[in-house]
Amino acid sequence: PACPDHSEKLKLFSLLDSDNLSQIKLTENFAMTPAASVSGWYFSHPESKYFAIGKIDDDQVQDYAARREESVDENERWLSPLL
Repeated sequence: PACPDHSEKLKLFSLLDSDNLSQIKLTENFAMTPAASVSGWYFSHPESKYFAIGKIDDDQVQDYAARREESVDENERWLSPLL
């Protein structure tokens, strides 16, 4: 829940070279196959806490899209559950 933009999986899979080192693949919508696969960003710290974010506003989507150098429409697609 802390990373609702599943397109970030592209970076994770690239860093891990998962295409060559595993049988886990991404679909065009960033679902993983086989279906029982799990991915995520995991940080270990004694004071770390997991959290979910609430709804976000248009200005936040615009800022996020600008920082990623992508269109607002594309980012709205991936962030739709939070809009």
